[in-house]
Amino acid sequence: MRRAAIAALCLALAGCGFHPMYGGNLAPELSSIYVEPIAERDGYELRNTLIDRLDSDGRPEGKKYRLKITLNEASQGIALQNDATITRYNNTLDARYVLTDAKGDVLTQGTQTELSAYNVVNSPYSTLVAQQDAGVRAAQDMAERIHLDLGVWFRKRK
Repeated sequence: MRRAAIAALCLALAGCGFHPMYGGNLAPELSSIYVEPIAERDGYELRNTLIDRLDSDGRPEGKKYRLKITLNEASQGIALQNDATITRYNNTLDARYVLTDAKGDVLTQGTQTELSAYNVVNSPYSTLVAQQDAGVRAAQDMAERIHLDLGVWFRKRK
């Protein structure tokens, strides 16, 4: 009975048109993307995480595609104490990315925005570590979202 239910479920799933995003051999396409260096503070983390997600080697030699990312970072104090000192910050990381082929023709482009926050505490070192950690988390989340965008684009193209 159990095997029949599983077989029926597999047949129904096959007939609905569902295809896993990474099931169509997208790995070679994604790994052939060279991610250009990013100058901003969190750009290093974003680039390295994206290289890992794409399973690329980080070198431009032999790559069919180039990914250029432009970052904008903003920080805003959002919580105040009675003496008007800021106790919490929101950091916004905006990225605009452009994927081009070897000839420089634009294939796809998009934007992503990520929000991270951290608290200001009595220790300046602890506040600095919290600020840096918030930037790292935002860059890693953004890398995952750009990776998904590129995967969807390559999947639709096939």
